[in-house]
Amino acid sequence: MSKTTLYAFSLLVITSQALGDEFRIQRCEILPLPNQQVAMSIDGVEKLRWNFSNNHPRPFFFPFNGPSGTSLTRMGHPGAQNHDHHLSVWFAHHKVNGVSYWADSSKARIRQKHWYRYKDGDEEAVMASVLGWYDENGVETLEQDVVAALRPLPDGEHALEIQITFRPAKGQDSVTLEQTNFGLLAVRVSKTISAYFGGGRISSSEGGVGESEIFGSAARWMDYSGPVVTGQGETRHVVEEGITYFDHPDNPHYPTHWHVRKDGWMGASFGMNEEWSITQAEPLQLRYLLHSHHSGYSADKAKVVHDGFASRGKFVVRPPLKGESHRQFEVERVKRRRATVSSK
Repeated sequence: MSKTTLYAFSLLVITSQALGDEFRIQRCEILPLPNQQVAMSIDGVEKLRWNFSNNHPRPFFFPFNGPSGTSLTRMGHPGAQNHDHHLSVWFAHHKVNGVSYWADSSKARIRQKHWYRYKDGDEEAVMASVLGWYDENGVETLEQDVVAALRPLPDGEHALEIQITFRPAKGQDSVTLEQTNFGLLAVRVSKTISAYFGGGRISSSEGGVGESEIFGSAARWMDYSGPVVTGQGETRHVVEEGITYFDHPDNPHYPTHWHVRKDGWMGASFGMNEEWSITQAEPLQLRYLLHSHHSGYSADKAKVVHDGFASRGKFVVRPPLKGESHRQFEVERVKRRRATVSSK
């Protein structure tokens, strides 16, 4: 054996021993970044990013990329500066105990208090954190757990599954989410996907098309699809992509009513028809899913994604068990006792 071969063999053994036999690459990963950001990726490709800097009134996801790598969402309205509170994919509500957490004109703020767990995996990457909702005097009114799971889908598509749990802040007996069209999870799509500013189209699970047919109606899911410009220089070209936004059958008010606009935004309007009281004994938990997909809207593909989402168990955040070292919290799915599928 030559000296070169012997050196290479020795290096391989040392490297193998250093890495350990159990090391392997995981498809879905969480990467904390500077400036209070967290990247979520699949196969080394960033799909979306969580932003929770106190420089903004509330946390948000941006970008939310399509299969082409171009963001399907944007920061703010294409034509109205008084809609700068439209932060791509964000949590908000108007009003909570009489205080607006929706518009930037309000002094109320939503802040991330800390993260529970960042968890990589082959089937999904999971980020769990806790937010505080503070009124105009800086008093915490509402506490919100956020569990966000990035899941790979066939053909380079992906889904962001979001579970949010609301409870009164410490010292509060109850909190009221007042009746409103605005809240709790909203999506501002990119300009080109917008039905008014671009070439997009809004579709619902119930067959409705366009704002006039869909606004205020109940549906299991909503889709916003349209042209997306990708590439640079001479390779710049147009593809069609979109976001399908799903309600979960376990949510109160399922199927939810929707607030959608042709200028480019959609939201599951949890409080459209009535207020909702949250107590320490009865917190509010909601589950949603955003599907980043190729081409235009496909009802058949949406039904498959919906039924997969409906059949998966929810998340729990808990203290670590014996043997789960080097962590303060753990997040895991619980098995569903029964499968839930769509009625159509």
